[in-house]
Amino acid sequence: MQVGLFGGSFNPPHAGHSLVAEIALRSLRLDQLWWIVTPGNPLKAGREIAPLAERIALSEAIATDPRIKVTAFEAAYSVRYTADTLALVRARNPGVDFVWIMGADNLADFHRWQRWREIALTMPIAVIDRPGSTLSFMSSVMAKTFDHARVPERQAGTLAHMRPPAWTFIHGPRSLLSSTAIRAARKG
Repeated sequence: MQVGLFGGSFNPPHAGHSLVAEIALRSLRLDQLWWIVTPGNPLKAGREIAPLAERIALSEAIATDPRIKVTAFEAAYSVRYTADTLALVRARNPGVDFVWIMGADNLADFHRWQRWREIALTMPIAVIDRPGSTLSFMSSVMAKTFDHARVPERQAGTLAHMRPPAWTFIHGPRSLLSSTAIRAARKG
């Protein structure tokens, strides 16, 4: 079974997140996508965040594909960092081929994530195109560090079976929506 892991604070979730999930399901030939609503993002500490239950309910409302499973297991296991999430998921699901899914806008700061190299060495990564990130992704620290492990987009469907480090950049339709802009509009 091929499963994509799509984590984030989803504060709030929006149609752009659904688009990323749809592109990942199709391009990576996933059997399931686990939409992981995090209790909080350590890199965004101090920012206002909606209650976890609200973000889960909103995510479930827009994740309409039956292959998408919305979960918040990180809270139940008191997991805070992605590296720990990936280790937990792999330990509890032997025999499943996983891919970490992230928007290209996160690639610029990926090297600031706790144990980011360990993440890249634990699980293949699919980077989904986002507005403003199409041309700049190759200048990221992660892309430069793991340039040798970049897989052509046409091979994205086999990424889950590859031994890490392995990553690809997936082009496709992009949404201009952002959680930050939505929160700002609500305040204004």
